[in-house]
Amino acid sequence: MNGTLYVVATPLGNLGDLTPRAAEVLRQAAVIAAEDTRRTRGLLSHLGASPTLLSFHAHSGKRRLETLLEILAGGRDVALVTDAGTPSVSDPGTDLVAAAREAGFTVVPIPGPSAVATALSAAGMPADRYLFLGFLPRKGTERARLLARAAAEEWSVVLFEAPSRLVALLRDLAAAAGPDRRAVVARELTKLHEELRAGTLAGLADYYSDATPRGEITLVVEGTGAPAPPPDRTADATEEATALLAEGLSRREVARRLTETLGMSRNDAYRLVMGLP
Repeated sequence: MNGTLYVVATPLGNLGDLTPRAAEVLRQAAVIAAEDTRRTRGLLSHLGASPTLLSFHAHSGKRRLETLLEILAGGRDVALVTDAGTPSVSDPGTDLVAAAREAGFTVVPIPGPSAVATALSAAGMPADRYLFLGFLPRKGTERARLLARAAAEEWSVVLFEAPSRLVALLRDLAAAAGPDRRAVVARELTKLHEELRAGTLAGLADYYSDATPRGEITLVVEGTGAPAPPPDRTADATEEATALLAEGLSRREVARRLTETLGMSRNDAYRLVMGLP
């Protein structure tokens, strides 16, 4: 009989938030796959549990994943945990879960704390729909693209950030979304020095420039409340239509292709093509 992979959510800080079901799984599992064994050892000591503890993090090699699959194949249960919150949600775990599923092992989620849901619940912003972006790249075109996406999003946006980079993120978001866009910085959630500070992006950037933040940070940014306008594809359509006409295609055929490749309406595509020399 194969073992079961349990994906276990653990407290963000306050040990009282560990669910009874999660505690039972951690006591009974033969092996715990932990992002940081030092952090997890403290939790297991609190529970009086003494399973085999193996590290499994973002930089674990293929061999460690294979070892965990071999343990499951041998009939022993494995509990996957990260330093805090729910595994695989901007935390290690996705590769192991995917590999376990592909190998035919049972995967059982043990729900519990999540920094995303916790911050949203106390932000005072709509949370029936939201966009979660996790940690943004530190620089480059992908960071710029995601900042623009956050600025244009109609729903609340949730991000994670390291304390040393929070001010830079707030200033970049203020430049993209406007300095008066509302946001909430949720810091050290459920811990002794928990802080939820609401304000504008510019105001929060100024505040944390003077009061250097510490601890783990979740940022909730207010959405625009309206869908983003569709991108103007006129330049792309004109370039593609010109190239197709040069190949000898009829204007009717070019218009048809524009509707397929660029999603233009038939009327718009036909008007654009007919207006070309």
